[in-house]
Amino acid sequence: MLIPKKVKHRKMQKGRSLKREVETRGMDLAFGSYGIQALEPAWLTSAQIESARRTLTNFIKREGKIWIRIFPDKPITKKPPEVTMGAGKGAVDHYVAPIKPGRILFEMDGVSAQTAENAFRLAGHKLPVKTKIIKK
Repeated sequence: MLIPKKVKHRKMQKGRSLKREVETRGMDLAFGSYGIQALEPAWLTSAQIESARRTLTNFIKREGKIWIRIFPDKPITKKPPEVTMGAGKGAVDHYVAPIKPGRILFEMDGVSAQTAENAFRLAGHKLPVKTKIIKK
């Protein structure tokens, strides 16, 4: 799964809510002819990204090329169960990619339009956001 090799700061603050924000970059197809775009804000975990990637790769039978346009670089901490309040921030549990509406998540090229559409439809079921399939 995707995790950063090296980080400047091990733990990060939560940040502000992404509810009213819209993406300003990463909204256009840059590499492939087909893509899947997020319509809602969310935090995508590295496991969710990997699950969608495996679904895409399996469906196209390794024919075309897939680009992953997001990377989980935000550490999320968690404290063990039944631990009292206080005693500092918990250890890093997993990494997420903060997604705003409009962000391209995956791109694909080298396959037919029907194959790409079916693959992205299956991959969209693995993600916790509403998505739409876009074409160049």
